[in-house]
Amino acid sequence: MELNRRAFCAGMAGVTGLALARPALAAADRLTARKASVQLAPEGYPATEVWSYDGTIPGPLIRVPQGGRVTRQLVNELDEPTSIHWHGIRIDNAMDGVAGLTQEPAAPGETFEYDFAVPDAGTYWYHAHKNSMEQVARGLSGVLIVGEPTPPDVDRDEVLMLDDWLLDPDTGQFAEPFNHPMMMSHGGRSGNLIGANGQYAYTMQAETGERLRLRLINAANARIFGLKLEGMTGWTVALDGMPLDTPEAVTGEIVLAPAQRTDLIVDVTATDSPAALLMSLDGDTWEALVEITITGARAARDTVPSPLPANPNTALPDLSNARSFAMVMEGGAMAGMDSATYGGEQLDFRALIEKGQYWALSGQAGMSDTPFAALKRGEVARIKLSNRTVFPHAMHLHGMHFREVRADGGFGPMRDTILSIPNEPLEIAFTADNPGKWLFHCHMLAHAASGMTAWIDVA
Repeated sequence: MELNRRAFCAGMAGVTGLALARPALAAADRLTARKASVQLAPEGYPATEVWSYDGTIPGPLIRVPQGGRVTRQLVNELDEPTSIHWHGIRIDNAMDGVAGLTQEPAAPGETFEYDFAVPDAGTYWYHAHKNSMEQVARGLSGVLIVGEPTPPDVDRDEVLMLDDWLLDPDTGQFAEPFNHPMMMSHGGRSGNLIGANGQYAYTMQAETGERLRLRLINAANARIFGLKLEGMTGWTVALDGMPLDTPEAVTGEIVLAPAQRTDLIVDVTATDSPAALLMSLDGDTWEALVEITITGARAARDTVPSPLPANPNTALPDLSNARSFAMVMEGGAMAGMDSATYGGEQLDFRALIEKGQYWALSGQAGMSDTPFAALKRGEVARIKLSNRTVFPHAMHLHGMHFREVRADGGFGPMRDTILSIPNEPLEIAFTADNPGKWLFHCHMLAHAASGMTAWIDVA
């Protein structure tokens, strides 16, 4: 059977009475990475064996105030090493969680203590960063919310962690292998079942006229979510945790690449149930991803939401003395590359494929001993990204945020992950204000595992 969402759902005919438990929301002093059984597919199908934090998908939601600290002990009850990356946090380098670069992973039966300050308010998440292509796909991720001192004027604050799962429709278990050459060399591992907060058919309740803050997080390995609102009007107020200067009205499709986050403030306008929806584009068809049941009505606000409070250290980079770098993306199916350096050797494309390396960044496949860029603290870097492949890539920089440098010389909003489209020029700039060794990689995690991983050293 072809593994796609329609094929999977076709096998669900007659399944009714969905009653899936919501994920745990209480934070704990420990995060235990362990195997668990979770009902990802609708009831009537077998539960899926997952790898999770504390037995839930997603893991425990962590909330801390801006300027506070996150203190968690990772307990590894898996059969392989693991670590936790705190995605989007401008963090102390030793706490970044990149196995092999900033820390040694926690071996089975071992622990690791994470303790760090959170300088920026916003929507963030955490996930495994050892064999992340498989560990994240199996469920090792959760949400980290850093609250503003003065929260926005909304009736409720809701988190929607979007994900997909590639399941065998007959068994309900994850399709294997995770490192299938077709996925590694093409768009990555995309699931045949999509959902929110660990549920295939996620529902919420709201009243007509209610104003909600929706925190959207793309936790999928490779899927680029195309989203739209139905029965709601909304404004984008933050991207990747960083507030926009001015809220922007949502007028069309919302594109959310892997690892990206979007904060929306929405007013519910629907009057009948279920008419308020977060829709997802599946091929050429829009389908309901989240249904909002209307339970009543209240007086609607007639004002545009105010901007969120600005985070510190968000000044525009000074490009007058910036150092320029070029990052060329090559490889993959239907494009390939002549050769690249891997493990200190120059190998042709066939030899790279034999080693499971399908991609390269500026002629380097996989991690090297030397950084892509070595910067002094306070230096400004601008990187031109040239996508010579036939696939999009969600490029993520650890430890710092950057801005797109637009063709007119202006700047885009601060982000930690940006989507590079084939053959479309893209340039980013940032101030290297956080010392350490910072990963820069594609967040289509199969691409990162098979070549698209580099690092930047800030002295």
